[in-house]
Amino acid sequence: MNLTPSARPAGPHAVIIGGGLAGMLAAAALAPAAARVTVIERDALPTEPAPRRGLPQARHAHLLWSGGARAIESLLPGVQGAWLAAGARRISLPTGVVAYTAEGWMRRFREAQYLIACSRDLLDAVVRSRVLQLDNVELRHAQVTHLTGTATRITGVTTRCADGTEETIRADFVVDASGRGSRSSRWLTDFGVPPITETTIDSGLTYATRLYHAPPGADEFPLINIQSNPADGIPGQTATIMPIEGQRWLVTLSGTRGGEPTDDPDRFVAFARSVRHPLVAELIEHAKPLDSTGTITISRSGVNKRRYYERMKWTPEGYLILGDAVATYNPVFGHGMTVAAVGAKALADAVRHKGITAPGLSAEVQRTIARSVSTAWDLATGQDIRYPGCIGPKPPAAARLLTGYVSRLTRTAASSRRVAAALMEPMTLSGPAHALVRPSVLLAVARGPIRPPLTTPPLTPSERALAPKPRTHQR
Repeated sequence: MNLTPSARPAGPHAVIIGGGLAGMLAAAALAPAAARVTVIERDALPTEPAPRRGLPQARHAHLLWSGGARAIESLLPGVQGAWLAAGARRISLPTGVVAYTAEGWMRRFREAQYLIACSRDLLDAVVRSRVLQLDNVELRHAQVTHLTGTATRITGVTTRCADGTEETIRADFVVDASGRGSRSSRWLTDFGVPPITETTIDSGLTYATRLYHAPPGADEFPLINIQSNPADGIPGQTATIMPIEGQRWLVTLSGTRGGEPTDDPDRFVAFARSVRHPLVAELIEHAKPLDSTGTITISRSGVNKRRYYERMKWTPEGYLILGDAVATYNPVFGHGMTVAAVGAKALADAVRHKGITAPGLSAEVQRTIARSVSTAWDLATGQDIRYPGCIGPKPPAAARLLTGYVSRLTRTAASSRRVAAALMEPMTLSGPAHALVRPSVLLAVARGPIRPPLTTPPLTPSERALAPKPRTHQR
């Protein structure tokens, strides 16, 4: 939609900074309560599933956990069906996943949660198409240079177009969904808001991705995830195969500081073979790469960074920060999209109950967003800080005790469906973190595993046929 000034309806106007997934979800959240919603994006956005500038990490494996999928479905009814119709897969957890955790192989119990598996390009394109079809949502291509207003209320933004033209756009509500390059902290301090507390935990993570043709018979093949174990005292290395649309396998390898993968195609399989179990290497060794030239995408943006906007001494009315603009995480855990989706749903719920201009709305939603951010942050950084060479503040004693408990819980979950289901609630952001300390779960964890650990990957005979080599190496 692109309205002329005379045709614009009267009523609340919302402005979204950033046209990525978080920005589009914020637009969907505010559209029912606003007369119009303007999404401001500096880059051209594709009209179909395709890479977009400003999101180089899109080529790597992205998981949308069930908590995020449900949140997006509530904002855009029918979107899950649209993803599946376009080739995405709904993978049951833990049924459809072969996972080698730090504590061993997980059994493939009946479904407790699920995830959506597809390329990031496809996932974004379906959401973007649906949002931009809303009657009161418009897209503008420009760069937001600063906010307008005061320390107590934000009243709009100033933009600069590619030709240098500047414009001030008034708004009743502004959402910063501009991603990890967000300038909110600087903009707010320029207004006199006290500096925002930030924490960075950097394990030196590098990840490398290559696309393969899925072999014949792999239509329902599980997602494969070989995790690292921080207790080994060596760099953390992982290997993942994610089935995506177009009969393809998206294979992502990762390594923390001192154990990074490279973009050398001759070393890709060798790296996959060197992780804690060589299953991924065995599966891709005879698979056909999609790109015969050996192109491998490398990214080094796996830093965990959190800005504590919920701790501001005061929150300007009419302003909210969402998605990667609040926090970024080690992508190995796959929480970024889900946290953004849960945050957008929190915004939609608050606006539906109180109205878009309600006093205190910004502070309330920012605190709600912080709860899901904290869950993802604790899961990611509690592991990363343990790897050699990780840069960041050491966790307090209470956090170290929690890490020990989660390790025992994960070991117990490998043999107990009840504990596995409890673990997946916060992992998929489908339930609160305190699901892990329910009395029944505490008792089960105290008792420990009820079955002996699996010694080989829990593959079916037909799945094993795709990995013909013996699996003799694991740590």
